[in-house]
Amino acid sequence: MDGGRRAFHRDDVTASSAPLGPYGVAMRWEALFADMEGQVDAANTADLLAGVPDLTRAERATVTLAGRLRAAGSAEVVLRVRSGELVSGSVVDVADQWVLLGDEVRRALVPSASVVGARGLERASSPEVGVVGRRLGLGHALRALARDRAAVRVVTIGGELAGRLDRVGSDHVDLVAVADGPRSAGTSPTTWAVPFAAIDVVHSG
Repeated sequence: MDGGRRAFHRDDVTASSAPLGPYGVAMRWEALFADMEGQVDAANTADLLAGVPDLTRAERATVTLAGRLRAAGSAEVVLRVRSGELVSGSVVDVADQWVLLGDEVRRALVPSASVVGARGLERASSPEVGVVGRRLGLGHALRALARDRAAVRVVTIGGELAGRLDRVGSDHVDLVAVADGPRSAGTSPTTWAVPFAAIDVVHSG
């Protein structure tokens, strides 16, 4: 040795390239990388779990009132309309713009736009109607009732009218009112043009 300096030997190269003990650098680095991978896996799992509520909320955000009404089946539901009236019955049919409720005797056509509250619904939702179902607007339902020529009672935001439905336009229906009293000979019955937007319920007579 010269000046107390340690001589460099081949054995030093061999020793430096060999695996170190449990607490050596090589093992520590492996542990560090293994820990890093574990953290990444844990983070991915946490993100996935965190995303579950978001997916659930996104699914719930697609649920419509019409879908829940369809899922009600034969159970009785109660709809509150703008006039404050409560309309109850089982769901007979549902479209985007209306719902038909009924019991063993009567039927009630309720425009979706007039509903301010509903109770008796399950959390479940039935699949939405197809294109044809979506095209069956309130006018289609009113035309069906007009063809039936049956007596109806129409609840509007301004009061009630009784009579039969006649001509149905694009945004209104003519209602031939029941006379309040005897009419003079040759006097025509009163006809009201009722806007769709004013109708709360159409009850069967």
